[in-house]
Amino acid sequence: MDAIALTRKLVQFDTRNPPGGEEACARFLAELLQGAGFEVRQHAFAEGRINLIARGPGASLRAPLCLSGHLDTVPLGEAPWRRDPLAGIVEGDRLYGRGASDMKSGVAAMVAAACSVGPHPDMCLVLTAGEENGCEGARFLAQGGYLPDRLGALVVGEPTANVPLVGHKGVLWLEVEVSGRTAHGSTPELGDNAVYKAARLVRRLERFAFDGAAHPVLGRPTLNVGMIRGGANINSVPDRAVVSVDIRTVPGVRHAVVREAVANCSDESPVVRTLADMASVASDPSHEWVAYVFDVVADRTGKRPDAQGAAYFTDAAVLRTAGNAPPTVILGPGEPSQAHRTDEFVLLDRIDQARGIYTDLLRSWCAR
Repeated sequence: MDAIALTRKLVQFDTRNPPGGEEACARFLAELLQGAGFEVRQHAFAEGRINLIARGPGASLRAPLCLSGHLDTVPLGEAPWRRDPLAGIVEGDRLYGRGASDMKSGVAAMVAAACSVGPHPDMCLVLTAGEENGCEGARFLAQGGYLPDRLGALVVGEPTANVPLVGHKGVLWLEVEVSGRTAHGSTPELGDNAVYKAARLVRRLERFAFDGAAHPVLGRPTLNVGMIRGGANINSVPDRAVVSVDIRTVPGVRHAVVREAVANCSDESPVVRTLADMASVASDPSHEWVAYVFDVVADRTGKRPDAQGAAYFTDAAVLRTAGNAPPTVILGPGEPSQAHRTDEFVLLDRIDQARGIYTDLLRSWCAR
């Protein structure tokens, strides 16, 4: 199976999220995998939002190696594209289109590798919808009990330029709402200005300090105030303001403790809403299988990178909660710098490299 041609085909499916609409792409891949002998189950968490789980027939001899990728993409953005974003245009050594790097090339390379090796009960493919909006599809699979009871190892095909990453930071998104009392803008002394309270909160969050040492691979946790909303009109004292906070964490940081610390940065008891809460992922670089992944990558690419992690989150944070925490790598052909960019592209040779890497990993795992 030609992984580059399959990438082009997948780019041509419009799976922008919102609204999503991964169904047509998912059904195309389901038919492809079924034709190769895989048993494919389709799980919809909303209309037009379908996840796929593909397994080889027969009884599994060991916990499977799972290859996972998401089918949805982000919107096109406001800037005009110089090429049709849904055509999968190839120019020179690049394939252009929304999702080319993030991450339809990764999905294509995984599917091509799985079909090349052939169905085996010790491998599985998990292809999700709704990853870009907080891992909706993966969460549905995990909470519904649709995933294998245990995963032996996990590869997530996010764009890494075929550099294996041994984990990623966790995410905690919070909305902190502070209240006041409205009054006419000409008599502010009669009101209680919620925006002023939010401003003091933001200033304290700017100086927020996390406890504990930095993680040896993922570094230190971070906090960013991404949005402030408050007030209804210029000539009224605002009685409500909301501060949106993006926190990225590392192993050892307890999200409940951080949530309470953020709330305590306010002058009074605010209303704190959790928008996203996913744990960090960190595998030991010296683990036998993780080290083997680095060996395979070195053989296929000629380079052996140092152990690194990602600042963004992936479906791995959810898939690993299905009952165990298998060794995990994030490894895909897409260019990290191209994710969510206008005129997004992927390098053609990386797609073939990734297919080879995934093939080696599957063959080794299933031969044991």
